[in-house]
Amino acid sequence: MTKKTSNQMWGGRFAAGPDAIMEAINASIGFDQRMAAQDIAGSRAHAAMLGQTGILTDSDTQAIREGLLTVLSEIEGGSFEFSTALEDIHMNVEARLKDLIGEPAGRLHTGRSRNDQVATDFKLWVRDQMDAAVDGLLALIRALLAQAEAGADWVMPGFTHLQTAQPVTWGHHMMAYVEMFGRDMSRFQDARARMNESPLGAAALAGTSFPIDRHMTAEALGFDRPAANSLDAVSDRDFALEFLAAASICAMHLSRFAEELVIWSSAQFRFVTLSDRFSTGSSIMPQKKNPDAAELIRAKIGRIFGANTALLMVMKGLPLAYSKDMQEDKEQVFDAADNLMLALAAMEGMVKDMSANRDSLEAAAGSGFSTATDLADWLVRALNMPFRDAHHVTGTLVAMAESRGCDLPDLTLADMQSVHAEITDDVFGVLGVHNSVASRTSYGGTAPVQVRAQVKAWQERING
Repeated sequence: MTKKTSNQMWGGRFAAGPDAIMEAINASIGFDQRMAAQDIAGSRAHAAMLGQTGILTDSDTQAIREGLLTVLSEIEGGSFEFSTALEDIHMNVEARLKDLIGEPAGRLHTGRSRNDQVATDFKLWVRDQMDAAVDGLLALIRALLAQAEAGADWVMPGFTHLQTAQPVTWGHHMMAYVEMFGRDMSRFQDARARMNESPLGAAALAGTSFPIDRHMTAEALGFDRPAANSLDAVSDRDFALEFLAAASICAMHLSRFAEELVIWSSAQFRFVTLSDRFSTGSSIMPQKKNPDAAELIRAKIGRIFGANTALLMVMKGLPLAYSKDMQEDKEQVFDAADNLMLALAAMEGMVKDMSANRDSLEAAAGSGFSTATDLADWLVRALNMPFRDAHHVTGTLVAMAESRGCDLPDLTLADMQSVHAEITDDVFGVLGVHNSVASRTSYGGTAPVQVRAQVKAWQERING
């Protein structure tokens, strides 16, 4: 097989370059070029520190920092030519910098290694994605709050086992997802705070003998502090795993909501109407309006789960410090981040555009003996009946109504007294679905007054 020209940036260690197979398996520029902005930011901070500490001259420092800006403009402008032979984003940037400024480019790598360089770049990239995820979740939460506020007193069925359980309000259901996505947001924020330590200056694994100032570069890159152990700094990828773990939980919540939208928009439910922007028609059935965006969110979630598992498998058997296996840490994270942001944006769009069908929600809310629990609670409150006895009486009345093909409010007082003589006509005051939801005033309950209070609290939380 034909040999390629030696990669001169390695120096004289290899007499000839790797063959095509080795080049293909070794190169990461096909994907790690996505970290170009982070790589250049890290290099500019490193160069400034080298100049400040006297390791580089002022003229070399200035040439390097200005040259790196030129490289960045070429990359952002699309004129930069990436080379597989140069393996990765770091070597591609440095080679182009050498073309631009000559000898000073070779001094940029003083006091660092590609090991701490890639760890720094990757941390900066993941940190940016965490910030983007928080922004996406905030936008989704705002859309849900608008739905909750508009439908704070719209009744709908609450389900367990996908069977009618008790009436709730549309606003209460929307606020359930606000709470879920709020926790997702906090997970990203917590992980971001924990990861915010700079690997830069850890060098290959043992630190460096040059008098570098790691606190200076950490501060310049927005880190809280430098990582305290050089071995850990270059071999740690738990920040990426935490991102994927938080993304997976968030994705699970998105998938559950997507599943509900698929069900709710069906002809059998008709709870919501999704806008044409997030639906498609059928090529053969003209009556169809398919919730494709929700279905694709539900499917794409698997890629995020898969990325989490894949990176765990990459890392699980690696001794300290760096191993080439860790080159496989990025593609899964890149793909997961792309799909998470797409899913968040699509869900926000659906929530903003969807219309709740209030009449269908209310009609369904009263079906399936949804106020049976209200009847049992009334028996406890009004007749001082033990709840287990009230449960039995209520079950008997439900069976009676079911046998007659009617709902609980349709039974007569005589019917109810045939089961328990002390029942009075006051019981009918708790059997309507509106009465039911209005009575659930406990903190976190479905009563409209509670829903509005929670909406207000969340609005203050995210806008304060």
